[in-house]
Amino acid sequence: MQPRWTTTLNPPNRKGIQYCALDAVDQSALLALVNSADVRAHLIEHPIFDQTLLADWIASKMEIHEHPQYCVCAVMVDNELAGWCGIQPDEDGAELAIVISKAHWGLGLKVFRNMMAWSRNAGHKEVLFHLLETRRSYRALEKMAKEVRSSDRLGRQFTTYILSTEAEK
Repeated sequence: MQPRWTTTLNPPNRKGIQYCALDAVDQSALLALVNSADVRAHLIEHPIFDQTLLADWIASKMEIHEHPQYCVCAVMVDNELAGWCGIQPDEDGAELAIVISKAHWGLGLKVFRNMMAWSRNAGHKEVLFHLLETRRSYRALEKMAKEVRSSDRLGRQFTTYILSTEAEK
């Protein structure tokens, strides 16, 4: 069986999405992604990454990835880094994280669907999806969610969608 992060989708007339380990991608491309103003606008404020901070961040994500119920990986399109995604531990359960570069924002839904399937396969009954206050509300997520609530994390407001993994079959 292939590791869960090597799944490749090649839908007709669409670019293929590949998933790979964060430590296997071009580190300069990953550094540019995590420091991009367009990406940072939708994340909790954090210092600009340098090579050392990036290496520490990758190591922490790879440690999460080692756990069989979690997964953190790079999102690639035609061998180009498009972003990263993960199913990560959260104080209230498992959290989905999707960070996509502006050039690839249209891929988020496909990545989301894959992550819901991975969550189900990993045994999670539900997952949390936190979107920072800078993000608009998503009617489709609201319809899928068991519950939608406002949450405060690290001094910022989020809309938290509590999603059943069974709803995405």
